[in-house]
Amino acid sequence: MRTGVRLGVDVGSVRVGLARSDRDGILATPLETVQVTLNSPKHLERIVSLVRDLEALEVIIGLPRSLSGREGSAAGTVRAYAVEIARRVAPVPVRLVDERLSTVTAHHRLREAGMKGRKHRPVVDQAAAVVILQSALDTERSTGRPPGSLVVPEPGPDGPIPGHSGPEAAT
Repeated sequence: MRTGVRLGVDVGSVRVGLARSDRDGILATPLETVQVTLNSPKHLERIVSLVRDLEALEVIIGLPRSLSGREGSAAGTVRAYAVEIARRVAPVPVRLVDERLSTVTAHHRLREAGMKGRKHRPVVDQAAAVVILQSALDTERSTGRPPGSLVVPEPGPDGPIPGHSGPEAAT
């Protein structure tokens, strides 16, 4: 198992839930919820800031799929979001992992903890990020391989991405 803090991300259209792991990659814990504001990169900037402050080994982003495994429009939005994050945090790797039922699981866990349904909204995105990240940590621990698929950032307006020589993996 690789050592280093991972940042887990649950992408939503209104809020982005964030979680982090310990350095040993054993336990995911809630970090914060960031509001998404249209036409403002503040939520992206906050993620970049956390990656730098935590000296993150990698960023794990949940990829929404249907129960059958198909990807809908939300998956396309998350893939684009992941590419933008990858571009901004390079050379820190960004990985997409299957997040089927993460929000359902998060709501269930909050109910089990005694939290009333109407109080879920402010923290459910963080709880979903914990579910996504913990699943990724458990997968790596059981397989010995990094989870999910690597996101290859696209060059921005300033040219090539530092630390990336080309497409080393497809998403």
